[in-house]
Order: sequence, then C-alpha cells, then structure tokens
Amino acid sequence: MIDLVNQINATHRELGNAPLSTGGDGRSVLLRRTYDATVEDVWDACTDPARLARWLAPVEGDLRPGGSYQLQGNAGGEVLRCEAPRLLRVTWSMGEGMASEVELRLAPSDGDRTALELEHTAPAGIVDEMVRRFGPGGTIGIGGGWDLALLGLFMHLGAAAFDPATWQDTAEAKAFAVGSCEAWGAVVQAAWGTSDEDRTAAVAFATGHFAPR
Repeated sequence: MIDLVNQINATHRELGNAPLSTGGDGRSVLLRRTYDATVEDVWDACTDPARLARWLAPVEGDLRPGGSYQLQGNAGGEVLRCEAPRLLRVTWSMGEGMASEVELRLAPSDGDRTALELEHTAPAGIVDEMVRRFGPGGTIGIGGGWDLALLGLFMHLGAAAFDPATWQDTAEAKAFAVGSCEAWGAVVQAAWGTSDEDRTAAVAFATGHFAPR
C-alpha cells in the first residue's frame, strides 16, 4: 500500500508563466519532487520506450529532436529538445486539441538522488479564456494527471509491479487523485484568488474525471 499523505506531500506544486518555444506567452503548472535514484536512471526511465511503457504508456515514433512521438491512449507531439540526461522538451497535444508543451528538467540532489521538475505550458490567451468561462477545474485536472504520472514513476523506480493502463482505476489511485486535486485547488486559490465556492466546484469537477461517483 502507498502512503497517500506522504506521496501527496512529496510534490511541490505551483502555477506560473513560462514562454512557449514559439515565443508566445504561456501559463504553466509546475511539479517538483525528488527521487531516490540517480539522474541517469531517472532519465532512462523517462526516455527509454520499454521503461516508459511500464509506468506511463507505450510510446511510438522517432524519439529524437525534430522527431514525433505518440503515447498510446494519450498525447503526442514533436521532440523539441533532448539534452541527456538533464533536459527534455516536447510539444503535447491530445488529438486535435490545444497545442501545449512539456519540459522535464533533472538535476542531482543529495548524492545519488534526483530532483525532477516537470512544467506543462499552454498558450496564455487560451488558458485565460477557458478559466474565465469554465473556472479552474481543467487546470486542477491537468495538475492531478501529472501527479498520478509522477507517482507511477516513483513506483517504477522502486521496482513496484503494476500496470499503468489499469492502476489508475484502482481505489488507491482514485484516493490519491482526490487528494492531489485538493492540493491543486489550494494552489489555484492562492495564485488566482479563487473564492471558496469556486474552488470547491473546480476541485469537484477535476476529481469527477479521476474518481467519478
């Protein structure tokens, strides 16, 4: 069993502004946590197709700068930068959905540990309009989805046997997702001044995706 409280608290979460590779302004979700593994091992887990399939999803494509990739049942895009073992930046789109970008940054921490930062950035104008019209539930959901992915990476690096395609449907994963969305709700409220009522509605919207009642 996973210590859900410790795992939720293991990640630092924040909202920010980050430029897109096209030069446009972006809004981002940023996650930061430390793993008990070397930078080389974490990099390999995040870039080797065989290992990605064991904690995230099977991936196909030309996994080099300028190449394209597709995660099974998930996003696809283009590899923008790949500087082993420290930096990976890709475009990230679900079908014909909004184009966004994901950057993964790794650095040594406390000897053989690794500090990981993942920043997911989308066009500022589109994000601002979506939040204005629909509230911040989508942003909370994006953060919660990455929380689940980084928990999967933690389990993989710890040699836990699980199927990422089915694990997110377990009661354990759903409980984690609920706690994660609550944590992101607090981040949204602190960053954007969201009211208590709107925060509650946004968290409920996001958790409904991961743990429908």
